[in-house]
This record gives sequence, structure tokens and C-alpha cells, in this order.
Amino acid sequence: MTLDFKNNTEKSGGILLVLLPFWDPQIPPSGISCLKSYLGGRGHRVTCVDANIIGNLNSIYHDYFDLLKVAIPADKQGNYYKIGHDVLRNHLMAFLNQKNNSDYLELLKILVERTYFTRISDDLAVRLHNIVEIFFQRLHRFFLDLLEKRRPEVLGLSVYGGTLPASLYASRVAKDFNPKMKVVMGGGVFVDQLSPGSPDFDYFLQKVDTIDHMIVGEGELLFANFLEGSLPDSQRVFSIKDIGGATFDLPSAGLLEFSDFDLQHYPYLASYSSRSCPFQCGFCSETVQWGRYRRKEPAQVAWELSRLEDMYGARSFLMCDSLLNPVVTGLSQELARADASIYWDGYLRADSPVGDVENTILWRRGGFYRARLGVESGSERILEEMGKKITPEHIRKAVSSLAYAGIKATTYWVIGYPGETEAEFQQTLDLIEELKDDLYTADGTPFNYSYSGQVNSQGWNDQARILYPEWAKEMLLAQTWYRDAEPSREEIYQRMWRFVDHLEAMGVPTPYTLNDVHRADKRWVRLHPNAVPPLVELKSNGTFTDERKHVKKLVKAGKTFQDDGDFGF
Repeated sequence: MTLDFKNNTEKSGGILLVLLPFWDPQIPPSGISCLKSYLGGRGHRVTCVDANIIGNLNSIYHDYFDLLKVAIPADKQGNYYKIGHDVLRNHLMAFLNQKNNSDYLELLKILVERTYFTRISDDLAVRLHNIVEIFFQRLHRFFLDLLEKRRPEVLGLSVYGGTLPASLYASRVAKDFNPKMKVVMGGGVFVDQLSPGSPDFDYFLQKVDTIDHMIVGEGELLFANFLEGSLPDSQRVFSIKDIGGATFDLPSAGLLEFSDFDLQHYPYLASYSSRSCPFQCGFCSETVQWGRYRRKEPAQVAWELSRLEDMYGARSFLMCDSLLNPVVTGLSQELARADASIYWDGYLRADSPVGDVENTILWRRGGFYRARLGVESGSERILEEMGKKITPEHIRKAVSSLAYAGIKATTYWVIGYPGETEAEFQQTLDLIEELKDDLYTADGTPFNYSYSGQVNSQGWNDQARILYPEWAKEMLLAQTWYRDAEPSREEIYQRMWRFVDHLEAMGVPTPYTLNDVHRADKRWVRLHPNAVPPLVELKSNGTFTDERKHVKKLVKAGKTFQDDGDFGF
């Protein structure tokens, strides 16, 4: 049997697309915004909701980690919130599926112990449980009110690892509210935690009956085909194979649709110029998720940014591309030519063109505000093992060239990649020390292994182990995997804590709050004559077109800079 929702959704409550906690609301959700734009253009009535900006839900995150932090020794608090996200996610899932209270509380203590390598007390476990219980009480009221107001025929849940428990709970509330409602789940969770072909994916399918359909991969074509009856309602999982391998034509996509969001809650507006990645780093899942690399022309992207600025009054954008290298020069030229007052931020690969100051000055004049560089390691051998196709010298030149132009250089590092030795980790610390004044911020992440979904997953699977006890599987639904090989998991985390201590000693910021960002911005302005304006100024009503015109080529002499005239771009 097939269903045609197109006319039905126009007459009923339509389609409700939701992103639930916990996801950092730096931008309005781009995934469901893309879906709304595409489906709306095909006649569907779509409403988007981001529950991560709901105050009494978001506050639970802070309450939970403020309490837990008391029990974590100071020397194990490096990258505290990022790694703790795994504790909270698994705790939320265990709460939903608990059957035996003593096993559930014991599992909670194990979650903390195997993440922070510290044992918590029974009393603290109960207090953390109480916070999680309050979260689900609040989520129930919020989501039930939302369903009563919207009465959707189709509920779409955009799910990443951290939002899976709340999304699963929402599906239960939805089915209780209206058993006939179609509940569809898609998103990044099907690249890592629940990647098809993994034991976790099969187990999830077996255990969860409140999700009618799962969309693996790009959502626009698959969701539209299902809604309009081209895919069978009897099938639970849809992937690109079900539409003949077709991929979405990006140039034909409409503008992202943000009309449902209160944009004052977000530091940036979102946009994008491409999907997938032209490279295949061993630990990454981008090409697995998106398939072949596709992009729009720079002129189209510049027009879209200008239209979004006009429609929503936004000046600062976060580009959601995996890499901007193929379009950064063309987009900068288009925006500089248009005399736009737009600043944009995104991910770059630290290759040779990034190390050329004539390029970075041009990009700076085109509004390129911050470059997020996945540099990963200071070891040439580890970079080669990852398939990065860059060297430490590329990293040095790229970071310095960006800083020279005043573009904020944020670097991301993978700690404990398979086979990384102590000496190779030390090379990462040494490189950070060498570049410290040219780094806007730095962020390190312990290497995370997925059973499937990463480019190199299969090559590591013979070393795969589950982190938590087998008896906890029914509570967690999706297990956490690690490699039983060198460096060990504990060594990886010890290196991560040393990494954070090293950043602090070098004075390199790792901001997690807006106050931290303001302090990092002041440091950047102090260090670099061409520094981009602070974020707080971009959010004001001023216009910075003239500021970009006067960026200068500088001659570096010791610790002083001299104006060496202007470029004639």
C-alpha cells in the first residue's frame, strides 16, 4: 500500500519537523530548514521547531553538568562538557528503558567511571537521576502542548547522537497522542550511532516500534518520495538505493526557510554551498553520509546570502559545508564586488592555497570571518595515516596566513588516533606552542571509533569492543564502541587532559560561553592588526563594509607590523 500525504497534509495539521535537545543552538537547525524549503515548494505545509532554545529544557543541561562536575577531579575536567555529552545521552536513554532500579543506577555510575575514570557515589547518582526525571517531565508537557497545537499528520524527527533519547521519547508521546500519526526519523544518527550494517542499527529496529520510517542519507528526495506515495508505507528504512541512487541537485534548492524560528537566540544564521567532501579522511563520515561531492556556483551562494540578509536582517553566517576550499575564493570575490556587509564562517582544509597571504587578504575583504581548520595532528605520519593529504608545514603556513589577514583561525585536533605514539602526540603539543599567537581558539577531541560509518571502520573492526556491560544493552539500545588497541582508551583521555592543560599554559582560548568568546575576541584584536571585528560588534546595528576595504598587506618585523600599501583586487 502507498500513501499520498500531499493533499492530506494541506487539509490537516501538515508536517511537523522537530529538533529536540540536546544540540548546541549556534544556528537555527539547517537540516529541517532545508526540508521545509524543499517540501514547501512542492505544496506541503511544514512547521519547524527547535526545542533547544526552550529555556526550561536547555537549563537541564547546565543543572546536570554543574552537579556532576563536583565529583570530577580537576585534573580530569579537560574538555569536560564535550565528553560529558556521552554520559548525559546514555543516561537519558537508560532512564527511558530502565526495568530494574539497582541495575539502572549501577549503569549510571559505570557511564561516569568509563568516561571520566572516576567513581561517583550512590547519592550523586540519585541526584543526577532526579534531574533527568525532571527533564522528561518538562519534555512531556512541552511536546504534548506542541502536538495539541499543531496536530500534525506526519512528525519528522531530525536526530543526532545527543538528541536520540529525547527523540525516541517524543515518538512515544506522539503515538500515544495519535496512533495514526506517521513518525519519521532521519539525520546524522544514521551515520555513527545507528549506521546501517551495524549491530546497533539492527537492534534498534527490533526494539523500537514507535518510529514508522527511517530515512538514511539526504532527506529532501527520500522524504518527498515517501510523502507523495512513491515509496511504500510497508517499508521501514529508506535510503538512496530506493530512489535509484539519485542525489539532490543543490543548485535547484530554494533558500533555507527560517520563518518558524526566533532568530534572536542564535549567534549565526546558516547557509551552505556544497554537500559531502572531496576528500576521505579515515575517521570521517561525511562522504559516507552524503555520497558524491556537489556544490553551487559562488555567484549563487553570494546571492543567497544577500537575500537571507535582506529577509532576516542577519549579518553573520555559519556555512554548513564540510569544506569551503572549492568556493572560498569565488565567494569572496562575489561578495567584495557586491560591497556586501556580510561576514561568514566555515570549515577549511589547511592546504597550500590557504597558506598564501594574497588569498587570505582577498578572503578577508570578501567577509570571511573565521576559518575552522580540521588539522588533527602535528605528526606527519599520523596525518598520512588519516589520509589528510597535508603536512605540519601546510598547517603552519595556513594558520599564519589566516592570522596575518585577521581571519580567526580555529583549529580542531584528534587526540589518540589509532597508532599515535607518545612522541607523535608531543609533536601536536609542540606545533600548538609554535603557533599559539596565530590560533584564535583550539579544540581537541578524543578519537571516537564507530563500528560502521567511518571511512576506515572496517579496517578497525577486528579490534572492536563494547564499552559498557552486555547486560546494559536493553537500556542503552545503541552501544558505545572502542578499539582494544594502542593507544588505549584511558591513554587517549589522559592525553586529552594534557592537551587542554597545554592550551591553558599557552594562553590559547577554548571558549564555551559567550563571555569566553568576548575574551577570545579581545585577545585576537590585541594580537593582530587586521583582526576581524568582535562577534558582539557583528551583532550590533553597525555596518562594516568600509572596515573590510581597508584591510592592509603588512610586513612583519619582529613583534611590529608596518603598512606595506594596499592590494589592487
